[in-house]
Amino acid sequence: MDTRFPQIADQLLLIERELRVQGWWSEVSPSAQALASVEPFAVDTLDFEQWLQWIFLPRMKAILENDLPLPNASGILAMAEMVYAQRPGQGVELQRLLAQFDRLISDVG
Repeated sequence: MDTRFPQIADQLLLIERELRVQGWWSEVSPSAQALASVEPFAVDTLDFEQWLQWIFLPRMKAILENDLPLPNASGILAMAEMVYAQRPGQGVELQRLLAQFDRLISDVG
């Protein structure tokens, strides 16, 4: 098991918590068609927060639960910065948490 798994699992929980605190967590899943987007971050079918909830978090949890290799890099913060540049004052804490996630992924050990 990768020694970063416990820290990454904790970080994923913090990201989920922040989505919930901000009211960006949804109990209703987007359509299968929306989730099947092949665009990066599903920008053509999902809001960034939906992508985090319905694609990113489940994929990362599956990696951890199945002891699969972690990605070599993460650029989620860059996407978040683009999204929240259009929404000043929003997503500050989420961006901080995503920056920590990116650092954990990049820290090979």
